[in-house]
Amino acid sequence: MLIRERIEQMEKDELSEFATMSVNSRGRVREEEQCDIRPVFQRDRDRILHCKAFRRLMNKTQVFLYPMGDHYRTRMSHTLEVAQNARTIGRALRLNESLIEAIALGHDLGHTPFGHAGEDVLNKCTLGGFIHSEQSVRIVEKLEKDGKGLNLTWEVRDGIRNHQTEGTPHTPEGAVVRISDKIAYIYADVDDAIRGEIITEEDIPMEIRKTLGMNAKARLNTMIHDVIMNSEGTADIHMSDEVRQAATDLRAFLFRNVYKNPKAKGEEVKAKRMIKMLFEYYNDNPDALPEKYYEAIGRDGDTQERVICDYIAGMTDSYCRTKFSEFFIPKAWEVDGI
Repeated sequence: MLIRERIEQMEKDELSEFATMSVNSRGRVREEEQCDIRPVFQRDRDRILHCKAFRRLMNKTQVFLYPMGDHYRTRMSHTLEVAQNARTIGRALRLNESLIEAIALGHDLGHTPFGHAGEDVLNKCTLGGFIHSEQSVRIVEKLEKDGKGLNLTWEVRDGIRNHQTEGTPHTPEGAVVRISDKIAYIYADVDDAIRGEIITEEDIPMEIRKTLGMNAKARLNTMIHDVIMNSEGTADIHMSDEVRQAATDLRAFLFRNVYKNPKAKGEEVKAKRMIKMLFEYYNDNPDALPEKYYEAIGRDGDTQERVICDYIAGMTDSYCRTKFSEFFIPKAWEVDGI
């Protein structure tokens, strides 16, 4: 028996009746020979981990633009926190951890430079709009590996596509990632905002703190435990009404006091203007795009705007600033004899 087959049998013997078994995957768009060691979801996890789009996450904004400090979250650290929270929940519920980790590592691959600020701009610039979850799927289906994509399984792509609040994942593993994403940013954004002296712990309404916990660690512990306790023995991944409402109230508090706070978000206007100007420049000068993007215009029905979105969305914060400087900031020049 192959190692992969032994692992697949372990899944059948040990995982919950609600878990998604590797052998029951709906498969890939392009059929491939099976790996002799890794089941399909583990193989997908490895493909995401090694792709270029994943590595770029370390230099993309999570919430705070240009924070003065080494300990603020980036899109990469957020992704890893989502994966860890989701694996903790998934293991406790005896779900497929490889599927959970693959979805978690891939869920934000399509995020733009400068976080949601960049996403807002591209959504307004492009006919048909721009949503980072759909862009994440586009990356793994088409843009990675020079247009070949990663050829991931249906279940992983479904979880990535449906990780946002309005999404409805078709597997319990996808639902675990969806709720873990919310837990991660609620926990981390409060922590980063306190570190940045945007808010203090005492600013958080006492009713929320009484339910979720009096500090960041306690709140994370409460939310994860609550999901596990309320989801065990069912296919429905959810919090209790009390904890869900407190988490919703804390998210609303973050919107009022952090996400729209001028001190935390004051640079967003500049970032949005920069991305808008870059988009307009490439739209007027498509030959300024890298060759592989320029040649992609019109291919498979992709409009010029969509290809420009692909290019800009893939940029890190620093690369976006570099290209803006290249096109819009005058350079020093020399005159012979002076």
